[in-house]
Amino acid sequence: MNISWHGQSCFRISEKIDGKEVVLVTDPYSKESGLFPQKFEADIVTVSHHHFDHNYTEKISGNQDEQPVIFDRPGEYEVKQVFITGIASFHDKKGGAENGDNTIFRINFGDITLVHLGDLGVVLDEKQLDELGTVDILFVPVGGKYTLDGIAAAEVVRQIEPRMVIPMHYKIAGLKIEVGDEKKFLKEMGDRFDSESKLKIAFKDLPEDMTRVVVLEKS
Repeated sequence: MNISWHGQSCFRISEKIDGKEVVLVTDPYSKESGLFPQKFEADIVTVSHHHFDHNYTEKISGNQDEQPVIFDRPGEYEVKQVFITGIASFHDKKGGAENGDNTIFRINFGDITLVHLGDLGVVLDEKQLDELGTVDILFVPVGGKYTLDGIAAAEVVRQIEPRMVIPMHYKIAGLKIEVGDEKKFLKEMGDRFDSESKLKIAFKDLPEDMTRVVVLEKS
């Protein structure tokens, strides 16, 4: 599996299934974010909520000569042997009253289970944790203000106990949205992390008895 981060909550995830590369893109952003929207070819796009820095799908074209399938709400889906569950959650601590709803996506991609928390604004309840189940790779927002901050993000990591966690939605060069950086989260996680430009990983490479923190460079 190949994973690259493109700023905010946008990732490109790809894996070969039956000899063909299947590509999934999460939460693409528009230029209003201050970052330049990238063109992607994808089979699947997930949109956690409809804010401009998460739902700009106009520059995404189809992979394998087909239009991408876009998922933007809770439910159970399957595309090209990728199994996706959208789980209802809130963008804030007031039941969505401030920032609205948010969809968490649990993605079974090959033999790896990934969870993209979108703009989650509050720690998880027992029902959500049950729906998530065992998680191999977790993408968690850490910048605060509109989402979990570093302390709350670390608490959610402890709730889920993934084998790997990748922080997202934090301050980087060019971003116009006022959020904090990743340092508080990394401190809460013990300041033990690996920095990678891109991630190429197989199931056998995932740790079994700890959570590995990986900070990706923006592609």
